[in-house]
Amino acid sequence: MDLSKIKMVVTDMDGTLLNSNHEVSPLFFSLFEELKKREILFVAASGRQYNSIVEKLHSIKDDIIVIAENGGFAMHKEEELLSTPLNKPIRNEVLRTLNTVKKIHPVLCGKRNAYLTGDSDEFINMLRQYYSEFEIVDDLSQVDAEVLKIAIYHFESSEKYIYPEVKHYENQLKVKVSGPNWVDISATNAHKGHALMQVQEKFSINPNETMVFGDYNNDLEMLACADYSFAMANAHPNILESANYKTLSNDENGVEYILQKLIKAKN
Repeated sequence: MDLSKIKMVVTDMDGTLLNSNHEVSPLFFSLFEELKKREILFVAASGRQYNSIVEKLHSIKDDIIVIAENGGFAMHKEEELLSTPLNKPIRNEVLRTLNTVKKIHPVLCGKRNAYLTGDSDEFINMLRQYYSEFEIVDDLSQVDAEVLKIAIYHFESSEKYIYPEVKHYENQLKVKVSGPNWVDISATNAHKGHALMQVQEKFSINPNETMVFGDYNNDLEMLACADYSFAMANAHPNILESANYKTLSNDENGVEYILQKLIKAKN
């Protein structure tokens, strides 16, 4: 594994760069400075909203590229690189379907804000881990803002209770089980792989110069964009099968473990 040609590092957040307490390690920030000295670009690519990602990486936010909302939105400093909204008719059609499903919690995700109904205090309290900016509304179908994604939460299992109810939309939308409790629905090309390809093209970086880390199904497309694709030890079986390499778990600093090898290779 020759890491000496790497020019870009891309990592998912939850289950990957963040530990189980949703924290970024101090070690990562030290290693980031070493990446920066070597002119290696860093991309945070997450299903989280933009504001939430920046909150976690606030001290380096001006030096990184952010791919938010599973690839529906991307920013570099103050430049918008990508925005792929859902059109309102199909969005409301999905909402009508969701209204028939019990014990789920839909969220409409905009560029800087999210929208949800206030029918569950337990869900709202949980949501604060992922969304730093959100608004409670009476009716999601009446939201006029541009929406990039519908994120749907179930407290027990997204694969068991949400995905079967919405998988029929896969012929016209991107439907992703993005975590143990989440399913995300977005436009067909609103995924991390499409967004990463746009970033690679903008900065003239090839797959053999790209390192990617991921843990769940919403990372599959971006893993395919890199020769150096790493699955976390805690990853979904689909990721473990698809990635070219494997690292330690998110609670064992699996990203940092490989970044140390990268920095050593660059020396």
